Amino acid sequence: MPTPPHAIGFTLDPLDRMSDKRDDEAFVARLRDDPATRFLLFVKDVPLFKRTQGHDALFAAQEAAKFGTPIQTVLLGRDTDGRALFACALDTSVETAASALEAVPVEAIELRPVAMQGLVDAPIVSALGEARSMLDWHRRHRFCANCGHPTDDAGAGWRRICGNCRAQHFPRVDPVVIMLVTDGERCLLGRQPQFAPGMYSALAGFIEPGETFEHAVYREVLEEAGIRCSDVRYFASQPWPFPSSLMIGCFARATDTEIRIDEKELEDARWFTRAEVAAMLGGTHADGLSAPKPFAIAHHLLRSFVDGTGE
Repeated sequence: MPTPPHAIGFTLDPLDRMSDKRDDEAFVARLRDDPATRFLLFVKDVPLFKRTQGHDALFAAQEAAKFGTPIQTVLLGRDTDGRALFACALDTSVETAASALEAVPVEAIELRPVAMQGLVDAPIVSALGEARSMLDWHRRHRFCANCGHPTDDAGAGWRRICGNCRAQHFPRVDPVVIMLVTDGERCLLGRQPQFAPGMYSALAGFIEPGETFEHAVYREVLEEAGIRCSDVRYFASQPWPFPSSLMIGCFARATDTEIRIDEKELEDARWFTRAEVAAMLGGTHADGLSAPKPFAIAHHLLRSFVDGTGE
């Protein structure tokens, strides 16, 4: 089931993460001081952009220094041009950050609309996603889960160490299954109350401890829609930095078709024909119903169903 990885948001990550160099403090310091190095700057999970020409997320060291000493720095890696890229969390307000560069307008824009609207190139979108997940993890894990004492960052920002009990803590990723259940010429879609009006999407849910992703598909579809399914097949995955999930896209076949929705999870669930899904993707559905945009993995599951490549 081929899907171009770059067609799904946050998946075009060309960085050499240099994981073998993260504990070499002298090496990391040299990278930080290299004039070619660039910095992604965040204020409370929101990235900053220079607005001279379009949206520029890359700040030189001299520019980054004008925002003050960061409260957290993470080495993201080295890009295809050989320059290092760091992510920095700033201890300032959006209003103060906006005027930090006197001659250059600076704007804070939430990552989701930046990504959905294609305001920056796909590799930068992926780097911003990595940065947001990492900085958010640091913000929420400043104390040891083992003994409660403060932790310090280490490994160029890729782990935290407790100074009291010496426990090491590593960034977490929450796996989520998102699955398109099919029944011949139909597929099962649902909607949650927070969705845009008229939008339906594939069902999704977190994988629980002790589960495979296949079992999570069976369980979530049964719990949310009352449908039993089989023949789970992997399609593609998508990092989703809100705050740090990994969406595991799958197809499955329904073994029964009577829908019984869990109203705590779904507002509605229906079977849609292939023709209806095509109209939803194309924005021509007679009832004005719609589907997720190309940035989301759900869009590509639906597109594959319409094209007949996901069966």
